[in-house]
Parts: sequence; C-alpha cells; structure tokens
Amino acid sequence: MQRKRLDVRAYRTAERLLRHHRGELLPGGRLTPRWLEDGTRFWYTVATVEGKRYVLVDPVAGTRRLAFDHERLASALAAATGQPVDAAALPLPAIGPADGTVEFDAFGEHWLLRLDDHTLRRTAGEPPVGPLEVAAPDRKHAVHRAGHDLRARTLDGDRDWALTSDGTEDRDYGANPDYLMYSTLLTKLGLPHLPPAVAWSPDSSRVLTHRTVQDGVRRTHLLRAAPAGGGEPALLSPRYAVAGDERIPLAEFVVLDVTTGAVTEARGEPVAMSLMSPLFQRWAWWEPDGSAVHYLSRSRDARTLGLYRLDPDTGEVRTVLTERGRTRVDPAPRQLQPPLVRVLAGGDEVLWYSERDGRGHLYLYSAPSGALVNAVTSGAFAVQELLHVDEAERTVYFTASGLVEEDPYRRTVCRVGLDGSGFERITGDDLDHAVTVAPGGTCFVDSASTTAVAPVITVRDWSGRVLVELERADDTRLRETGRRAPIRFRTTSADGTCDVHGLLYLPHGFDPSRRYPVIDTPYGLPTDNRVSPSFDPGHYGYEAEALAALGFVVVAVDGKGSPGRSKEFLDASYGNLGDACGLDDHVAALRQLAAERPWMDLDRVGVTGMSSGGYAAVRALLRHPDVFRVGVAESGMHDFRLLEPGLGEAYHGPFDEEEYAALANESLADRLEGKLLLVHGGLDDRVPPQSTLRLAERLIAHGKDFDLLVVPDADHIYFGYEHYVNQRKWDFLVRHLLDAEPPADYRLPPVPIDMEALGELFG
Repeated sequence: MQRKRLDVRAYRTAERLLRHHRGELLPGGRLTPRWLEDGTRFWYTVATVEGKRYVLVDPVAGTRRLAFDHERLASALAAATGQPVDAAALPLPAIGPADGTVEFDAFGEHWLLRLDDHTLRRTAGEPPVGPLEVAAPDRKHAVHRAGHDLRARTLDGDRDWALTSDGTEDRDYGANPDYLMYSTLLTKLGLPHLPPAVAWSPDSSRVLTHRTVQDGVRRTHLLRAAPAGGGEPALLSPRYAVAGDERIPLAEFVVLDVTTGAVTEARGEPVAMSLMSPLFQRWAWWEPDGSAVHYLSRSRDARTLGLYRLDPDTGEVRTVLTERGRTRVDPAPRQLQPPLVRVLAGGDEVLWYSERDGRGHLYLYSAPSGALVNAVTSGAFAVQELLHVDEAERTVYFTASGLVEEDPYRRTVCRVGLDGSGFERITGDDLDHAVTVAPGGTCFVDSASTTAVAPVITVRDWSGRVLVELERADDTRLRETGRRAPIRFRTTSADGTCDVHGLLYLPHGFDPSRRYPVIDTPYGLPTDNRVSPSFDPGHYGYEAEALAALGFVVVAVDGKGSPGRSKEFLDASYGNLGDACGLDDHVAALRQLAAERPWMDLDRVGVTGMSSGGYAAVRALLRHPDVFRVGVAESGMHDFRLLEPGLGEAYHGPFDEEEYAALANESLADRLEGKLLLVHGGLDDRVPPQSTLRLAERLIAHGKDFDLLVVPDADHIYFGYEHYVNQRKWDFLVRHLLDAEPPADYRLPPVPIDMEALGELFG
C-alpha cells in the first residue's frame, strides 16, 4: 500500500517559522539598542509594514521618532550614486545621529545627511576600523594581530608599530583557543581569525591582553575533503585539548603601554581557558579609573573560584577573595553569561555571586581582607543578572527568577540595598523581563513578555517608570501561519521530589479526536536552559515550532540538572552527565502529559537535538528504547573523552577513564532499537566529527541499522548548509513518525546570513 504524501504547505509553513523569518512574522518583537557616544540616546531598526525603519530614542526627553525621512533619503542617495535604493531596505549597516544631521556609510563611501532639507554630501567621516582590529575608546588607536604578535596603529594612518615581538605559534598574543580563533566558520566568512583578545584601559593608553600558552597541547585533525573551488583535500590540525590532558591552553596576562612601549607581565599563575579567552568571556576587566585590572580564575575541577587584582604598573597580583565548593562554583547562573561580580569604586568592596545557601544570591565582601560583610540578597528566589549598582545610593539592581508562581524561570527586575535591606520588585507584573542596561546605567530597555504574550518593549528608569514606549509586537502574521502559543506545563520529576516545567507545542490544525506522534527536543548540558520564559523561544524553540507545523506534538522540558532554579536542582547533573539533564524526567513528563491527553500517541515518540541536544537524543534512544522510537542527532557530543575539558571536567567531575567511558553513547550502542539519523559536519572544530564517527563504528560492530549524514565542508552549526540538514531531518521524522512521504520536489531555500546572530555566537 502506497503511503500518503504530506501536503507541501506543511513544509512551507515550517520553513516560515524558522528563526530567520521571525522579524517578518513578528514586527516589533525584538530590537537591539545602539547607544550613541554620550550613552544617553540610542537608535535601533525595526521591521514595519513600510519596511525596515531606523528609529532614534531619547529616554531623557521621553521621545521616539524616525531618525530621518526614509523615502527622501532613498531618493537623495540614488541621485548621488546612480544606484537603485529601496526606501524599505536602506543599505545602511549603522548610523550616527547628531544635532540636525545623520552620518552613515553606503556604497563604499561616507555620507552626511542634513535633516532640515535632507540634502546629502560625501564626507571623510571617522577613520575606519577594520573587522580584525579593536579600537581605543578615544578612537585614536587600534590594536591588531600580525603573525603571533600585536601591533598598534593610529586610525589616521600616520603610524603603525609593534607592541610585542616575541610571539610564537605556541606562545602568541591575544589568541583564543584554536577552535574559536581560527574557526572553519570564520574562513567561510573570509576572515583568517578573530580580532585579538584585548581590553583597552579607560584612558586609551594601555591594553590588557594575554600571552596564549599552548605548547604541548594536543592536536585534533580535520580533513577538508571538498575545498571550495576544487583542489586537493587539505588536512587541518588545530590544537584541541580533551578531558584528562595534562596540557590545556593557558592565558598569561600582560599589560602593554601603547605610548611608551612598556610591557608589564602579571606576576601570578596563568589562567586556564579551554573554552575561550577570559577577555572574551568577560572574566577580566579594567576598573573605571584604570588603576587596576581584576580577573576571575577557576581551578580545573571548577570547585574553586578566585577574584584577583592585577596592578598594571608593577604586575603584582593579589588574591581578593576565593570560594570553594563541593561541586562547581560559578560566577553566574549560566556558562557564557557575564559574571555577576563587581568591584566597587575605591576597590574596597566586592559584590559577589554565590549559590552557597542553595540559591544564587549576591554577597558583599571587604576587598582588603576578603571577609564577608553581609548577604545582599536572600530568600526563595535566584538572582539571574546583575544589572546596575548605584554606589551613591548604596543600591543594587538585578533580575531574579522564582518570584512568579506560574513560572519559576520568569525574570523580575528588583532592587535591594547593599546592606541587604529594602528589597523591592521594580516590575510589579508577572511577565518575564529581558533587560538591556544603558552604558552609563541611567536607564534600561525592557522587553516584557511570556511564552504566550507578545513583547512590549519600553525604556524604564530605576524606579520602574516607563520613560518611553518603543514597540508593541504584532503577532498577527505569526498566528496566521497556524502557530499557537505553546502550553506551559508542570509535571512531577521521575523521583517524585520536585516539580519539572516545560512547554507543549500543538500540531497545526490540531484536532483532539486524532492521535499525534510526539517529538521531544532536549538540551543535554547544564550550561543553559532548554525552555525560554519569554516569547522569543530561542534556538530550540524555533525548531519546535517548525516541527509542530509538520504535524507533531512537540515537548520541551527543563529536567533536573538544568540551571535557573536551586543549586540542588542544578547539581543533579554533577557527576551525572549521562542523564543529559533529566532524561528520566522527560519520560515521566511524557507519561503524565499523555495520561490527560489521549491525542498524544506514546507509541510514536521521537527525539531530536543538536550538540549537547544531539548527545541527549541518542542517549534517550539507548536508555529508554521502550519510549523513544525515532531520533535525529546533529553535531552530537557523544563522547566527553573527545571534548574540551571545560565541559566534562567542570560539569561532571575530574577525569576518570572508566566513568567517562560509561558516559559515551558508544558504551550503550548495543541497545539501539529505533530509527536513528546521525548528522555531523566534516569540519566541525567545536565538536570534532570523530565524536559521531566512533559512535557509528560501534553501532556497525553491533549490527545496528542507522543513517549517517556527514556534510563534508560543514562546521558545528552547518553554516551554509542549514537548509539541507533541516530538510533531511524533517524528511526522516515525517517518514518514520508520521508514516508519510515528504512533499515531492520541495526543497528548503538556503538561509540568508544573519550577521547579528553570528556576532552573538562569537561574543
């Protein structure tokens, strides 16, 4: 009997729901404020029915207006250049509004627009800064790499000189670990490497950087089997330390004086950096007056975290304070989040984040003695972000989760005195608040939403008063696709000890009299949450919405071991990464949900994920073959013995060969019963492809049927190949869970380059 073929409209709708279309479907749903030099005004772009618009905001005056007349500018620019210019899509990557004028770059030239009559003229503008340079605050100098050394130049082009001259391949300056510094993704963008890891002093006279020590660090090997334009295959051999290695990349801090050429080396222990430079991770910073550098350093087992003070004149390093724990000690709730640590003016007090009392809270310390002064926050909530410290008022502002009963992950803006008194919620509603603070801390941009309520974006002062409303997201087009807001649910953990929260996405055209296959979409590491509390669903959320459009019930769960709640909840993953952040809780949630929803067909359950989610997807198939029947794993972290130490050693525990072997999915390869598609990029330097290939070898050894897709020239996120990987994944799930054939002759179009998303990826 011939199987039915899925309606092509399902694929078209699913494609429309992917991340790169969200701006069209949700006008006003997201914005990025671009603050002007004075730190009091900003501009942003927004999609409207008229097209892309540039908006200028003055929070002090409480005004929001178009930065210029878009139609008149388009006409003037077309007349001046002889090029066609669309007012709905002006080719301006950035603008510089000033009193009565706006400056911008377009068509390789710099322009000045007079707002009174919209006349346009070419002008020199500021000297350009290259993509591989880091400019000083005063915009007079920039630092760049030359070989393994650093150089400085004046932006007017008058002078270019060496800051260091002793760099070597194994001891170079301002470099990240190879997987990030020389990423295969960067080469596709035409860049040989990242900009140098440097931080300018506030007065623009010195730069903080580090000598990157990698001698003896092992190398991994990748084969560029299909070079662009043809040619012979090429071997890439980046340095890539793995769990248990003696040698890992280290950072030795150095302060370079741009004007005198003086070099001051830190007289302290080097800082481990298997993940990335401490400067990229924002674990090192100048004090506002330039008198000192402070940095964080954590022991390799992640159980000891210290704050250090570096004297930029002498290189002397002093320990300010240290915290030790039974499990990992983190300076923030999530792995790549900026640390919730502030050294207050004068250097005598430190605001410090800790989970020592069972939840994430802030504490005040004496810097000279390292002694605890008092707890700043306390109670049945968890601090999520440190927003602003008003030292004159002795008040700290932060976001906290756990204050909304309906959803313990929603963020509320709060304040409290540095002495721990006067706790108050600034945002009095029960919405989630995603916050961006003005550079000078004068106000904040607030996006208030829930998973079911579209964002309202405003600028607020620190009393919570709205200074100016910016956008009210219009979800009309989103709803017209057939997309429904996900249903928030609460189930009981597998061990019966606590609540577990998640989201349920209904298939398009939902009919409760039918039975639908179910897909779980896990995230397998305790570094971040799978479920977003806001209307923006995050990477996995866009995937879930697309799968729902294909006709699946989709489930997302934050099981035990994931962050954002209590330390006990998080530590369920420590020494237990093989549970992939609560796979048992996922199974319990599926059964509890289906008990009240007969339209969930638990005889047809699939699972899919990427990276740590890829690990979790395969782990689910192997540990629970009676539940999960079909899986797709992309870029899977299937063996922590093959991955950087900053993952396994920090989030599972010190390396032990027997323990880590048991964590590897290959150790359970004999248990595969369901249908499995493994996908990996041939040039994945984040999670090297041998992670998947070794699993494939063990599956073959056990005589298991599975599908393997290696995308020869693809990196970890399949840049340039996303459309192909999505299509193969959707086809696989449709065939094996819906028992249908994919639409004939339909191909997903390539995904356009999203430079903003790539900027976020590279910090």
